Amino acid sequence: MRKLVYYVASTLDGFIAAPDGSYDFLPLEPDVAAHLVAEWPQTLPTFAHAQFGIASPPTGRFDALLMGRATYDPALKLGMTSPYAHLKQYVFSRSLPPSDDPQVEIVDTDPVAFVRELKGQPGGDIWLCGGGQLAGQLIDEVDELVVKLNPVVIGSGVPLVARGFTPSRFTLVDTRPFDSGVVMLRYTAGAR
Repeated sequence: MRKLVYYVASTLDGFIAAPDGSYDFLPLEPDVAAHLVAEWPQTLPTFAHAQFGIASPPTGRFDALLMGRATYDPALKLGMTSPYAHLKQYVFSRSLPPSDDPQVEIVDTDPVAFVRELKGQPGGDIWLCGGGQLAGQLIDEVDELVVKLNPVVIGSGVPLVARGFTPSRFTLVDTRPFDSGVVMLRYTAGAR
């Protein structure tokens, strides 16, 4: 069965973006970029592949990604309808019209039911790209949580997971510190 992997950058205080949704305060450090190119090339947007020397399409574990409307909006503002054209992209929104791009599907149904059905279909793993609201709805469906923990505190913003108080347990299975201060943490879901 396919796994749902929430792979995301976070601050020390648990935010994935500023209150306005921006994340430019989380620069892609050179040592982390080299690791991403080698180990996680599918998580870099398609337009960046040439500058990083990534073969197109990149190989890896994912063949689909999920994102919320706020995560998708920056690409739309730049005129990009398919920021990760190398993957099938599912955008959860109740206000966007259907996409003309064959790689992008706008989903206006229950995310949990949609993900359960998607996980049962053949294919590679599914990347939950963001944001906090969607992660809050899907956290109990997440099989693996990979956090690029950045050495910065911002005080407020878009939380890693936005939902009421409902603890979900994960088990740490790998850590990877970088000279830049970023630490990559990989967890698997606890017993359900």
